[in-house]
Amino acid sequence: MSQTLDQFRLTPSAAARVAAILAADPESKALRVEVLAGGCSGFQYKFDLTATHHPDDLVIEADGAIVYVDPTSLDLLAGAELDFKDALMGAHFAVKNPNATSACGCGTSFSID
Repeated sequence: MSQTLDQFRLTPSAAARVAAILAADPESKALRVEVLAGGCSGFQYKFDLTATHHPDDLVIEADGAIVYVDPTSLDLLAGAELDFKDALMGAHFAVKNPNATSACGCGTSFSID
């Protein structure tokens, strides 16, 4: 079961990975998840460690993980879920976004009709 907020949620796997990353980097306070224009499908996900919290950020805290999402990105991430996959081909964060109507093959960019 995921840690749930109506706007955006983390799977237990994502929460555990974010918590481990933050524990290893004491200068960072959170993982910032953003949606930017660009990428091969129109929008792209961006993940950064940050020490900066903006007053209008959505703050998600789950099992030691802290994630910030800005309001503009949140509009495109409504109902989405951040997951962490650790597979033979590599480990990475992945967003399951119900708003995306198409995505590129690498999964880092998407479009909305």
